[in-house]
Amino acid sequence: MAYLFDTILTVSFGYAVLRVTTPILFAALAALISDRAGAINISLEGTMLTAALMGVVVSAVTGSALLGLAAAALAGILISLLLAYFSLNLRSDIVLTGIALNLLASGGTVFILYLITHDKGVSVSLKSQVMPKIALPLIQQIPVIGPIFSGHNVLTYVALLAVIVVYYFLYRTPLGLRIRAVGENPKAVDSVGINVRRIQYLALMLSGLLAGLGGAYMSMGYVSWFSRDMTSGRGFIALAAEAMGRATPLGTLLASLFFGFADALSNSLQALRIPAEFVQALPYIATILGLTLYSMQRTAKQHKTGREK
Repeated sequence: MAYLFDTILTVSFGYAVLRVTTPILFAALAALISDRAGAINISLEGTMLTAALMGVVVSAVTGSALLGLAAAALAGILISLLLAYFSLNLRSDIVLTGIALNLLASGGTVFILYLITHDKGVSVSLKSQVMPKIALPLIQQIPVIGPIFSGHNVLTYVALLAVIVVYYFLYRTPLGLRIRAVGENPKAVDSVGINVRRIQYLALMLSGLLAGLGGAYMSMGYVSWFSRDMTSGRGFIALAAEAMGRATPLGTLLASLFFGFADALSNSLQALRIPAEFVQALPYIATILGLTLYSMQRTAKQHKTGREK
């Protein structure tokens, strides 16, 4: 127990929490935007995985990390457009379509990697680029806070800024208002002449963009290569974070930090004599516990509302 507290109460652990929270936060914000439009983006896992591969391949071919990042973002948008087309135009079930895209990405990325490089599962032969780390000029001089918040990959700061941008977008812009209105009452929105399908398309595209950035971070920031199923369920954890955050930007950030804490803790506990399987399962155990508490709280609130009526 003493080792546990000594591990948690360190600057390096705080730094690690922000580091591992980044992809979850990107994907959770992606889930937030699509959910607000009434279109659940279950394909976040596959979107991130595809974006991670495209970032590695394009950055290796062009020698530019920025072009790799742009390719990853574009790949995320394209996957979301596929989800939108099948679910909104062809009327397929959006959840089943998202699962199908996840399965396609899981095997398809390995197949594409093999076609390009003949690598089996890991891009060992690609000299891919990574996004740079940034030292914050003033913050880095502050004791404790500086080492925790400074020196991260640039995409970590983009993810944190995205929380503010998404909040402003959803609550302070006409398009954000329309997205929220479509999610709450699409028939009312349609009755005033607003194209509901177009709004949902836009929301899913924005969702794909954010998930694509999360995927790019996985292969161009968290590590510097692509490996099979490297997202390791983070897309699904992000869906849980968005639900626990009550579909609000701040709540989503806090829930993402909670799951990031669990992930960082599992990495730190590998030094102890604890079965590796248990340690690796910690983030997913935290996800189940978090969703259970969220469901219990939501059920209690519904019962209270019902009694008041």
